[in-house]
Amino acid sequence: MDHTPDPVADPPTNAPHPNVALRFLEGPQRRFFDLMRLGRISWEFLRGFSGLTRVGPCVSFFGSARVTEGHPSYDLARQTAALASRAGFTIMTGGGPGAMEAANRGARDAGGPSVGCVITLPWESKPNDYLDRTITFNHYFVRKVMLVKYSYAYVVMPGGVGTLDELFEIVTLVQCRKIRDFPIILMGSDFWKPMFDFFQTSMIPRGTVSPEDLELMQVMDDPQEVVDLISDVSMRRFGFTAPGRRK
Repeated sequence: MDHTPDPVADPPTNAPHPNVALRFLEGPQRRFFDLMRLGRISWEFLRGFSGLTRVGPCVSFFGSARVTEGHPSYDLARQTAALASRAGFTIMTGGGPGAMEAANRGARDAGGPSVGCVITLPWESKPNDYLDRTITFNHYFVRKVMLVKYSYAYVVMPGGVGTLDELFEIVTLVQCRKIRDFPIILMGSDFWKPMFDFFQTSMIPRGTVSPEDLELMQVMDDPQEVVDLISDVSMRRFGFTAPGRRK
């Protein structure tokens, strides 16, 4: 049976000692420790802001790190990202393998810019090979701010727990009106249908979500329709003007 490494139970021999990172979220610490972490977090935000100021209008892609070339999700992400890149958008991902690599590769296919906001993990060796710019983060919440702040839309491919975390955080921000008119596009209708069925049969009847909440997400399968929607919203909401379509 395959064994997926656990970052706590199975720290790699070449990984840094996990105590500092673990202590941060383990409740109250000495004041000096928390102040030091605050300084590190502030510096991480500053690096992110500085590194992404001139990346241009981005579309952020999310999805499973486990898919490879030839998988439908990989190929769909690559095709959609290439079209978005040709429409004038910078492609932004988490910089890892799988669907993230596919999206960055699509940008490379189109000759457009490609950015990776990479999270430091002990079991992932390096960012994917299709990035023009890489910014590394140690804290997930800092990284997610960057993926939202500089993005005009989210394109979410089939994925696992991390993908769902990123999806529902942005849905919550739109639901609570921290972000307005922000396209959240889920690609791969067969994958996402059971989730929407659960909303319809369990959550809506119990009143935990409203029917209108489901309208915050759009399930689509056609790459060109996705890019047309993103371009339309970006022009109407943000005044986006493509710098010239790439061929």
